[in-house]
Amino acid sequence: MVLTIESVSKAFPGVQALDGVSLDLKPGEIHALMGENGAGKSTLIKIITGLHQPDSGRVLLNGEPVHFASPRDAIGAGISAVHQERNLIPRFSVGENILLERPPTRGGMIDYDTINRDARKWLDMLDRGIDTRAEVRTLSVAQMQIVEIAKALSLEAKILLMDEPTASITEHETAALFTLLKRLRENGVAIIFVSHKLEEVFAIADRVTVLRDGKNAAVGEPMTTMTRDKLVSLMIGRKERIAVLGERNADMADVVLEARDLSTSDGHRNIDLALHRGEILGLYGLVGAGRSELARAILGGAEITSGELRLHDKPVRIRDMHEALSKYRLGYISEDRKAEGLILMHSVRENIAITIWRKLAGFLGLISGARESRAVEPFVEKLEIRTPSLAQTVGNLSGGNQQKVSIAKWLAANAEILIVDEPTVGIDIKTKTDIHELLGEIARDGVSIILISSDMPEMVAVADRILVMHGFRIVGEVANDHQYETASKAIMACIHAVEDDEPTSAG
Repeated sequence: MVLTIESVSKAFPGVQALDGVSLDLKPGEIHALMGENGAGKSTLIKIITGLHQPDSGRVLLNGEPVHFASPRDAIGAGISAVHQERNLIPRFSVGENILLERPPTRGGMIDYDTINRDARKWLDMLDRGIDTRAEVRTLSVAQMQIVEIAKALSLEAKILLMDEPTASITEHETAALFTLLKRLRENGVAIIFVSHKLEEVFAIADRVTVLRDGKNAAVGEPMTTMTRDKLVSLMIGRKERIAVLGERNADMADVVLEARDLSTSDGHRNIDLALHRGEILGLYGLVGAGRSELARAILGGAEITSGELRLHDKPVRIRDMHEALSKYRLGYISEDRKAEGLILMHSVRENIAITIWRKLAGFLGLISGARESRAVEPFVEKLEIRTPSLAQTVGNLSGGNQQKVSIAKWLAANAEILIVDEPTVGIDIKTKTDIHELLGEIARDGVSIILISSDMPEMVAVADRILVMHGFRIVGEVANDHQYETASKAIMACIHAVEDDEPTSAG
C-alpha cells in the first residue's frame, strides 16, 4: 500500500470528528471516500496532508510511519490535495497561484514568463479559457475551482487527494478532469476522490471507503460489488429518502418581483421575469450563463443600464444588500457560503443573528448573548441544525449545517423574497433532501424564492417554473411537471435553440 491510515481519531471542541478510522490506498487506483456532511471525510484528508494532527492512530507512507507537521511536509513526501475550502490568494495571478509552491526564478528574480507558460500547461488540461495573468479575485467560483485543481496537478504528486473537486464546475469540465484522472491512474498515481455525486463515484472509482459519524462503515470495498442503494445505506444507515415538498399554491396574481426588459453592466440583455408570492422560480443554466450575476444586479451589485426592476408593482433601484433587506425584505443566500454567506470564526448564534442585530440592540447599541440566543433558537430547531451549542464556531460545522445557518439568518430577518444560489453544492444526500423540503416549506409560508442551480435533477424536483439562461439572456421557459425525463428535455431544447438564436418556450 502506498498510503495506510490505521485507527486514526481526532476530536474538536464538542465534536468527535474521527473515531478509529482506517483506510488503505494502492498505487494506480481511484479510491472513493464517501459519507454524509460531518462524517469526517475532510478531517481525514487534512490529517493526511498535515493540516491537522491526529489524536491517536498512525499514518503510514509506503509502509513507514510518517508525521507531517505541515502541508509543506506532505507536499515534500509526494502528496497533493484539492481541499473543499479554496486555498488561493485573491490578489495573486492565476499563474502565481498555480506555481506558488515552487515559483521559477531567473537571475534571482521571479520569472513570470515561465510561470505563465508552465501554468498554461496545467490549465489547458481542464479549461483553455482562463487567463494565467488574471487576478484570482476576478474569477468565478467555477474558475477558481479549476485553478485549485491545476495547482494540485502541477505538483506531479504520487498521491492526489481530491475533496469535492467537481462541486462548482460544469459537466464538460468534469469530463475533462475524469479523463485526466484516469490517465494519472494508468501512470501509477494513487487518488482519493471525495464527492457527494454518486454517479461520479460509480463512473470513476475502483474501491470505496465509507465513513458514518466519524467511524468506518466500510473499508476498501470494490465498486463492482456496490449498488447505489447499498452505498447510500452505508452512508446514512438506512434507505435513501425522497424529498416530499407537499402541495403548494403560489399566488400567481401577486407579482412580488418583476424585471422588465432589463439590461445590466455585466452584459445581461432584455431580461424579463416575474416572481409570484409563494413561488419557487428556477433559473437554470450552465456555469457562466449569467444567473448569479443577474441576482447580484438585482441586489445592486451591478448597474442596471436599461429596463426596469419592480417590487410589488413599484419601480425600484436597490443600491446594496443592506438596502435590499432593510427596505425591501429581500435576502440572498450565496453559492460561496464560506466566503460570502458566513463568518466562519464566529458562532452559530452570531451568524444567524447578524441580520437582526439592529432589532436586538439595547441601550448604547449593546446586544446580549442571551437575547441573541432567544431570537435564533427557533430557527436552529426549525432547520434541525446539528451543533453542540449556539456558541459553536460555524467553521467547525459540516457543510450541510453551514448551509442551514446561511438559510436561518435570512429566515430570522423575516425576508419576503429569497434568492438562493446553488443551495446544495457539496451537500450530502440526506441534507440535500432536507434543504429541498425546507425550501418547499418556506414557499408554503408565503416566501417567494428564486432558485439558481446548475443541478438539473434539483431544479426539476424543486422549482415551480424554470427560466433557462444562456449567455446572460433568458432563452426559454419551462412549465415544470417535476418529471425528469420530460422537463430535462424541455430545458435542453431551450439551450440547443440558442445555436439558432431562437429563444423558445417549452412545456
